[in-house]
Amino acid sequence: MIATQLKPFADRPWLDPNAKPQIVIEGVAKTYGAFSAVDHVNLTIYKGEMFALVGASGCGKTTLLRMLAGFARQSSGTISIDGVEMSAVPPHERPVNMMFQSYALFPHMTVERNVGYGLKRLPLDSATRKRRIQEALDMVQLGPLAQRKPHQLSGGQRQRVALARALIRRPKVLLLDEPLSALDKKLREKTQFELMDLQYQVGITFIVVTHDQDEAMALASRIAVMDRGKVVQVGTPAEIYEFPQSRFVADFVGTTNLFEGTVVQCEPGLTIVTCRETGCDLLVDDVGRFSPGQRVWVALRPEKIRLSKQPSTGGRVNQLRGTVYELGYLGNRSTYQIKTASGKLVTVFSQNERRTSEWSIDWSDEVYVSWSADAAVLLQS
Repeated sequence: MIATQLKPFADRPWLDPNAKPQIVIEGVAKTYGAFSAVDHVNLTIYKGEMFALVGASGCGKTTLLRMLAGFARQSSGTISIDGVEMSAVPPHERPVNMMFQSYALFPHMTVERNVGYGLKRLPLDSATRKRRIQEALDMVQLGPLAQRKPHQLSGGQRQRVALARALIRRPKVLLLDEPLSALDKKLREKTQFELMDLQYQVGITFIVVTHDQDEAMALASRIAVMDRGKVVQVGTPAEIYEFPQSRFVADFVGTTNLFEGTVVQCEPGLTIVTCRETGCDLLVDDVGRFSPGQRVWVALRPEKIRLSKQPSTGGRVNQLRGTVYELGYLGNRSTYQIKTASGKLVTVFSQNERRTSEWSIDWSDEVYVSWSADAAVLLQS
């Protein structure tokens, strides 16, 4: 048997210097008077990606999505899809479709007619139109509900009707604005997997706007984090979470502890930071990007911290002593707020591995929080 040789960048085309992006956004800005909603954004997105735009409300992510769709015109810069610059192309002629946050279903139409509405402008015969509608309904598993009206459907079913309507024209790119925000937690988690399966099945590029970082982490092949109109970091979910490039990204994506300090010593593979907030020096593995005297922040994720009533004795370990100030039971894990001697609060996530209703570490207990030198990240700004 001859083994099939896989292309090295088959699932990560952004790493392939020879790969050609499907969407190129160059220097795109959108201003409203003196206000800059999108500030000179540059992005490249590849065919078949599930690409997420995340950021706080008002950061410009939906405005950028609307410019891709053609519903808003950029003040400067260019947007190209498959090598064609889109500035002169009206929305209905662009190879994109958009699924709105509200779903925008017609209440007086059946599921079948809602889904088929997107085909009205296409010159299709009756048999072809009917077949395309049935294929779209089957794709989202709504065939048996074809004759129902939107008010007879659950939230998840309405979401799938909107998705089928957006896909029926077979666009090259599907734009989704907060597609799961109207669903409850369990249904949202279930629908995330359905959306990923569907995107893999149809093989087209999805661009998702969401303010929910967990949703973006679960769905996306890559994430662009936006802040005040700018893209501040682009990367895979693991890169964004484990290796943030700024305090904003570290603080916005997930939960993190930030310790301000000054670099006092740099050795090969190890940087020592003196920190007034902790009252001690902190050890951080680093490749030597900083020099003595620089002001830095140590970013530490709560799940990287060990919590114990006994001090740690390992080498290259940071350790603080404190008291349990707050705690919360979340089922699969417990969240602790540890108040150190300096008054600094440190957040710790502890996995609940044993089946018990008793707290091993309780309110007001004196504890030690410790983490290895390679658990944290050094940030300059």
